[in-house]
Amino acid sequence: MRIRLRAWILLGAGLLAVGAGPAYGADAASAASGASGAGSVQYTVRDLGTLGGTRSEATAIDGNTIVGSSRTSGDTAEHAFAYDLRRHTMTDLGTLGDSSKATGVEGDYVVGESDLSTDGPTHGFAYNLRTHRLVDIGTLGGSSTNITGLSGDTVVGTSALTGDAVTHAFAYSLRTRTMTDLGSLAGPSGDSTAAAVSGAIVVGSSSLPSTPATTKHGFAYDLRTRTMTDLGTLGGSSSTANDISGSTVVGQSRTAGNGLTGYAYDLRTGIRTNLGTHFLAAQLISGSTVVGGDGLLSSSYDLVTHTSAVIGSGRGVTEVKQIAGNVMVGDNFAPNSFAFVARVDNGDFTYLASLGGLNSSATQVNRHGVIAGSAALPPADPVTANGPFHAAVWVPHTVA
Repeated sequence: MRIRLRAWILLGAGLLAVGAGPAYGADAASAASGASGAGSVQYTVRDLGTLGGTRSEATAIDGNTIVGSSRTSGDTAEHAFAYDLRRHTMTDLGTLGDSSKATGVEGDYVVGESDLSTDGPTHGFAYNLRTHRLVDIGTLGGSSTNITGLSGDTVVGTSALTGDAVTHAFAYSLRTRTMTDLGSLAGPSGDSTAAAVSGAIVVGSSSLPSTPATTKHGFAYDLRTRTMTDLGTLGGSSSTANDISGSTVVGQSRTAGNGLTGYAYDLRTGIRTNLGTHFLAAQLISGSTVVGGDGLLSSSYDLVTHTSAVIGSGRGVTEVKQIAGNVMVGDNFAPNSFAFVARVDNGDFTYLASLGGLNSSATQVNRHGVIAGSAALPPADPVTANGPFHAAVWVPHTVA
């Protein structure tokens, strides 16, 4: 609830700043600069515009393509878009009937979700940037799907089965246009959800046989062998699996004493690492580095050295949205929301400027260090903090 409320405050153009004043990170100078000294990295914010409406947001980036959603002319609808950084053009990807939103991009493919009608169900879609074709990926027999991950030509998510009483994790092949039901640890009648995919391994959470439906375990599904593995727990009754990098899965687990903690599990060695109570939520992993939060602060954990560090200054609430290599992006609420980029290797923490308003939000970073997200335009009057939010990118450059 806390995170949803903050997101609502952030996206509500024209709202009063909460506790406005000399909140750190609020001014453009501090937001644009990183660590001081020779060779420091600074970021220039760029407005990506809209599809004719008043606001837009960027949700993902890969290479020179940024995707998200935007209001159309007159703010009558919300459509998925793809923005080309080289050509400086925003393309309307259309819908499957009503509104749409892009949530991921890799290579030539954009994935997302679209409502079939104003009050109708939601289906996942795939859009080919070369052929400009939008495809409904369908369902497992029920009315709706949602997408949670993309890796190579594999899209994963969760779909309702026939009758909409049960949901199963699925994997959809962009190459063959086929959807595979991943089942559940409890068999066909059990529930499962997919959280992420890396290569041929899908991870998520599933109900168990002969246990209450609310008791779930994290799972790993191998698309090559078509087998689902129960990841177990740290001695308690339940667990989740939230992300995967290589062979390492991260999530949350109950302990033998019924406490909650984050964990990492190596599928090759079977080694399970208790990450502690600072990694209760939003576990993400890249290589050997895990990030997560405790509801207030976010921290990083090195699975090789078994050392952890707080991300940022320790003030306010930090939420990491993505980690890629040594780079993390996310938001810091203190009490206003400011996008940030941080590094695991040297501890650098940089606030990212808005587009003239107070607030900003970062979602993903590409291999060149370009960050995608949303930023507020200048407010229309002196008593509000923000104008509308626009999709934005922050481009790094080194200052001698």
